[in-house]
Amino acid sequence: MPIILSETAAKEIKNIIQKEGLSEAVALRVGVKGGGCSGFSYVLDLTEAAPENDKVMECQNIKIFSDERSYHYLDNTEIDFKDDVTGHGFVFKNPNATRSCNCGSSFSV
Repeated sequence: MPIILSETAAKEIKNIIQKEGLSEAVALRVGVKGGGCSGFSYVLDLTEAAPENDKVMECQNIKIFSDERSYHYLDNTEIDFKDDVTGHGFVFKNPNATRSCNCGSSFSV
């Protein structure tokens, strides 16, 4: 199952692309890196080209790239965007995580 973007997250990504004056060819690169309070941290970036071995997906008319190692941890993860009185930012609903920190930006498996 691919990485999933909620409507709210897709709208925010499109707003960022437009606000930054980026090309419509820009894609969202999603990954993980070691660190954070739970072991792994999520990484989001905008890029125009996928490295050779990245998985390529599309959701909500946004291309998504993920390297194979990260995809292993992110398979079936939903990315949402939250903007309310408690804060704003991208939120990850990762069914592969066995534990997440309170801030939601790191996890363990």
